[in-house]
Amino acid sequence: MSHHSAADETYEVLIVRYASRMTTRSAVFLNHHLYGEPDAPIGMDYYVWVLRNERRTIVVDTGYSELGGRNRQRGHLIHPREAFRGLGVEPAEATVVLTHGHYDHAGNVDLFPDSTVIVPRTEYDFWTGDCARRFQFHHTIEESEIDHLRTVHKEDRMVFHRGQEEIAPGVELIEIGGHSPGQAILTVNTNEGLVLLASDATHYYEELERDLPFLVVADLEAMYRGFDRMNQLIADRDAILVPGHDPAVLDRHRRLDGPLGEFVAVIGGRQGEGAA
Repeated sequence: MSHHSAADETYEVLIVRYASRMTTRSAVFLNHHLYGEPDAPIGMDYYVWVLRNERRTIVVDTGYSELGGRNRQRGHLIHPREAFRGLGVEPAEATVVLTHGHYDHAGNVDLFPDSTVIVPRTEYDFWTGDCARRFQFHHTIEESEIDHLRTVHKEDRMVFHRGQEEIAPGVELIEIGGHSPGQAILTVNTNEGLVLLASDATHYYEELERDLPFLVVADLEAMYRGFDRMNQLIADRDAILVPGHDPAVLDRHRRLDGPLGEFVAVIGGRQGEGAA
């Protein structure tokens, strides 16, 4: 793909923490009692991500809505709507990628009424199918938000994705399943290296480091194989891992300058800005 300039294929990755709560390890890791470790508190933070360069803006996941939060007694540190606005994300110019359909990742798609929405086909088919109504699946979504995805599909704004595909120069979407039937991860080129946006393929750094599956799991074998695939990317390509819910993420990266720095960290983008 040599016809793309380097600047076209390189992104600034913005990591936005929009909510935070405390829970326990036994409520986070699958069959925690089997490990013979004491239970303990653990933080769980909630993120959306923005990839951008001179040519395009890609919003990765849209966080949970007021409805999704209220139904689970969870508020916002900053509503994704305010975060996107503060970052200068123009809804009309952004493409939206949903890594999976859970309430805390697909809750504000209506903020982007004209955008293309890229979704793993497996994920869309599952959540619009009959098994999604079963309790152990259904508690992770909002029915009205899945209905909204149906509307996006009807409006011809949805782009389905399978397997491993380049969705923009320098951005690959890789479907791995596990946590959710079509759970996807992304790899993004930045001038600090390859970023692996794991979303919920790994919620925490230690899930990957210690091989600890998360409690919410659609397919345990796929989840384990996803761990292998991500560890391989980290080993082979020195990828910078960004897990989906780890409170440590913002502290591992530089904070955005300005008032949003409280909520936002950045990878890439600063050095060589404006130099095509």
